[in-house]
Amino acid sequence: MKIRFWGVRGSIPAPGPDTIRYGGNTSCVSVETRTGGLVVIDMGTGLMHLGNHLMTGAFGKGQGRASILLSHTHWDHIQGLGFFPPVFVAGNQFTVWGPGGSPEVLEGILEGQMDPNFSPLQTLKNFSATFDVRAVRCGLPFDAEGLRVTCREHPHGSATALAFRIDDGTRTFVYASDVGQPDAGAPPHPDAIAFYQGADVLLHDTTYRPEDQATRRNRGFSSYEDAADAAIAARVGKLVMFHYDQDYSDADVDELLASCRATLDARGGAAIGLVPAREGEELEI
Repeated sequence: MKIRFWGVRGSIPAPGPDTIRYGGNTSCVSVETRTGGLVVIDMGTGLMHLGNHLMTGAFGKGQGRASILLSHTHWDHIQGLGFFPPVFVAGNQFTVWGPGGSPEVLEGILEGQMDPNFSPLQTLKNFSATFDVRAVRCGLPFDAEGLRVTCREHPHGSATALAFRIDDGTRTFVYASDVGQPDAGAPPHPDAIAFYQGADVLLHDTTYRPEDQATRRNRGFSSYEDAADAAIAARVGKLVMFHYDQDYSDADVDELLASCRATLDARGGAAIGLVPAREGEELEI
């Protein structure tokens, strides 16, 4: 699998000179399979740049197909949809998997952001591509472009979000953004560790420094210490930092990286690789 980062920020886009090295777009990650299949995880503003890239190939000719996995439907994970060029090309096919309990509920949420008060598109029905919306059932595996995907629900402030475990038969990638431990100092939940267990790559929410998380716990995000503890407990091969706070500069993220590395080393995770997600960079498993 090839993983590429198109948006790595949390909450709102944060473009500008202070975020140019890591990027200022909100959550969007693509996974390319060994056979050329495409899975997109989350539809933040980074989706626009992925779409522009895809238009140079089959999607520009109306011959593209992809699955989209939605962790949840907060704005920073869906606001790129109306600016995703491939959905306006007839012949392209997209299957969207996400929360909501039923396809109708999930489609209604996505339709809501196309309301004329928010968007000139007015409705999902103005898409030219085929857009098939499906609700996932946690713990029940499904196929997405030849990959085996299982999801788990975790706390995210007053709401919840989905983590995805993606398996191609030889390698495993886990995506766990927007994870919020409800209690300060609590260890990772045993069910979460079981879900992450042995993954070759764990992408985990590292929104905050611990001292910033302490004053914003109700927002439902992790610190780098939370991510490091989860990676160590689950014995993963590599940890990817993700979903940086919108107020953090590149220098702040550099500090998160150094601190997370030190935490891994000090707590028994010296063998775990550490990668900070950067827009445009690719990671091969």
